[in-house]
Amino acid sequence: MSSVSNTLIGFLNLLTLLISIPIIGGGLWMAKSTATCESFLQRPLIVVGFVILLVSLAGFIGACYHVVWMLWVYLVVMLFLIASLLAVTVFGFVVVGPGGGVDVPGKAYKEYHLQSYSPWLRKRIENPDYWMTVRSCVLGSKTCSKVVMWTPVDYLTRNLSPIQSGCCKPPSACDYQAPMMTQDPDCYKWSNDPNLLCYECDSCKAGVLEDVRRDWHRLSVLNIIMVMLLIVIYFVGCCAFQNAKRADGYYPHGESRMYKARPKWNLY
Repeated sequence: MSSVSNTLIGFLNLLTLLISIPIIGGGLWMAKSTATCESFLQRPLIVVGFVILLVSLAGFIGACYHVVWMLWVYLVVMLFLIASLLAVTVFGFVVVGPGGGVDVPGKAYKEYHLQSYSPWLRKRIENPDYWMTVRSCVLGSKTCSKVVMWTPVDYLTRNLSPIQSGCCKPPSACDYQAPMMTQDPDCYKWSNDPNLLCYECDSCKAGVLEDVRRDWHRLSVLNIIMVMLLIVIYFVGCCAFQNAKRADGYYPHGESRMYKARPKWNLY
């Protein structure tokens, strides 16, 4: 039974080592596929994936070969990793919790408003330098290329992503036959130019934040699953550490492991 925990920790770390590969791949895929180039989402995911990969490798080697110092480092780093993932998860739920769209009567899509999101996200997205980077990514993704060709019937029946809803069209409440002074300021910022559209609108920034919010929620679910798995592995790792300490290589040279004061050599 003394080697059961070592075998189990080796198996579980082999499992988490394999899990870290799609986590890293997912972060790299998000970095290339997202329309907003939100690196502050992809970077933590990639870093977490590499840390889990290295920690799992250390735990696997330490448990299988009874390397005590490697298991000790493994347990310390594992504890730090669990605490970090918990902090990131709580941060995600607190900061990215507010938001969501508003239904548009008679339309299949929703519209998004900047004031619906947390102050931390609004401050970040309203930074001119940061917004220019995000705007360039949205423009380069050609997210609006199909939407600008839609007919009025399409707007009634088709759905829009948050970025398409906020960046590719003016707010539905805009009435260009009425005095502009009484309307949403985004109505002023709208342009038919494909390179301008509503990319400077607050609704566009809100659409980007909604896209970020949805990605954060997915990441938070992944974090919760990983935290639960890592806690189980951590406790099993503690048992493996104790087993490794009792292994032959752990005792100092010359130390006796004889427990009887007067051993009986003659069995007869």
